Amino acid sequence: MDAKDSGLQLLARYGQNDCVMPMGRRSWLFCWTELGARDVGIIQSLIVTCRLHDVDPYTYLVDVLQRVALHPASQVAELTPRLWKQLFADNPLRSDLLGLPD
Repeated sequence: MDAKDSGLQLLARYGQNDCVMPMGRRSWLFCWTELGARDVGIIQSLIVTCRLHDVDPYTYLVDVLQRVALHPASQVAELTPRLWKQLFADNPLRSDLLGLPD
C-alpha cells in the first residue's frame, strides 16, 4: 500500500499547478516612477482578478473602459470583475476595432 492507494486527496492551492504565463518578470522592474509602478500593479491586479473569475481580461477591459463614463458613480462596484461577470458579461460592449481586417 502506498500513498496513492490511501484515498486521501490533498487539495492544491488555487493556481498551484496551472500552466499560465507569469505576470511581469523582469520587465516590470523598470516602471520608471512610483506612479508607473502603482498603475502597473493596478492593471496586473485587474487581470489576475479576471482570470480568477473566468473572465477574459481583454473583453472586460474593453467593456469597462467604454462603460465607465456612462455608469453611475454610486454603482461603481458593479464594474469589478466578479459583479461585471454577473451583470454585463452576456452582452459586453465591443471595440470598433474588432471588425477591422488585419
